[in-house]
Amino acid sequence: MVIAAVDVTDPTSLDDFFRAGQVLGQLTGVVAAAGAVRAVGPLVDLAAADIQRDLEVNLLGAVLTSRAAIGHLAVARGSLVLIGSAASTLGSPGTYVHYAAAKAGVAALGVGLSKELAPQGIRVNCVEPGTVWTDFHQDPQRPAKVAGAIPLGRAGLPEEIAGAVAWLVSPDAAYTTGAVLRVAGGV
Repeated sequence: MVIAAVDVTDPTSLDDFFRAGQVLGQLTGVVAAAGAVRAVGPLVDLAAADIQRDLEVNLLGAVLTSRAAIGHLAVARGSLVLIGSAASTLGSPGTYVHYAAAKAGVAALGVGLSKELAPQGIRVNCVEPGTVWTDFHQDPQRPAKVAGAIPLGRAGLPEEIAGAVAWLVSPDAAYTTGAVLRVAGGV
């Protein structure tokens, strides 16, 4: 097992991370899953530095992770899965509109890269989770509080998102690229 820290907003850190992973063999799949929200509330009330950091992690991080992974994935004709958010089309008003905007960019990145990288045999897809029981939320009870607005009546579980990601990186999804797969309980 190899454990390596990575800063997805730093190209050198990403290059070092992928280089460290080479001891495990050929890279066949990458999941760009970094996400963060420091700033929560109406946009006018949010600190510019917090907004900037959120945008850097959520959008620039996905762009730079993708960029660093391409050469490795091309060798194996691998798969790249970007983690977006259902917020990308909901907008998240009053909560984190800047995060929703960044995640909309992640979905667009996935669609564009799927076309750009298809000639190299690299598949690129995006999974858009809805509200999931994770430590992502500043309010740990937020998933329970929003469950009533979700058609399935509950927040998701991490393993439900992982199942979608696992399928997209698997050979079963060999003809799937450019997909934006919403895993959000009907939202």
